[in-house]
Amino acid sequence: MLLAVDVGNTNITLAVYRGRGESAALIGDWRIRTDRERTTDEHGMLLMDLLAHSKISVEQIHHVAISSVVPTMNETLAELSRLYLKVEPFFVTAETESGIKVHYEPVSGVGADRICNAVGAFKKYGGPCIVVDFGTATTFDAIAENGDYLGGAILPGIGISMDALFRNAARLYRVEFVAPPRAIGQNTGHAMQSGIVFGFAGQTDAMVERFRRELGDHARVIATGGLAELIHGESRTIEVVDQLVTLEGLRLLFERHTTL
Repeated sequence: MLLAVDVGNTNITLAVYRGRGESAALIGDWRIRTDRERTTDEHGMLLMDLLAHSKISVEQIHHVAISSVVPTMNETLAELSRLYLKVEPFFVTAETESGIKVHYEPVSGVGADRICNAVGAFKKYGGPCIVVDFGTATTFDAIAENGDYLGGAILPGIGISMDALFRNAARLYRVEFVAPPRAIGQNTGHAMQSGIVFGFAGQTDAMVERFRRELGDHARVIATGGLAELIHGESRTIEVVDQLVTLEGLRLLFERHTTL
């Protein structure tokens, strides 16, 4: 089995797959908080609990693939793989040969997660397509009809945008990330929820429309990330939410470079 791990600045997503290629089967997947202070042993105990909860034994994991945008955690996760799973991990970077051409300068400037998004989305949905990843930053990735990674856009994420608002506006307070009854909020909570949900949905649609002018109107739009479902409910351009697209891309890149 393969353990795929995608490390973001806010969350770490993990999945276990049995088999490879078209016959690969998802056995379990999880999302945990990214904690740069967590030790190798703390990660190990948490991983053991997740695997046990899904009735997966450590001995069944024979391969580990990691995509990370948090370099300071890479060695911790590598030690986790070696000590707890007895496996040397495979790391994806922007320089990893992916089978697609990266039109970005420098290539090293592309996060590993965005390469995984491009590979996973093209395999599952074809091209051209746009992947919108609602993480610490909101990223838009453009994939050409032939699968090439064309580039994208990076915006402040929903969470950090709202954190900045709460810190700098003394009379505003944290609200639940849900859609309010109407766009015109009649109290502070609803007004802020309107800005969060409808505002970011509108931002997403505006960016997608600009991307489609360059990619073509038929470009598919796939959303992923923690708040993707929330924005999808109010967006007119997001077609599908796929929380596993990054991990699928990571699995495909692992298979491209190794023989199980």
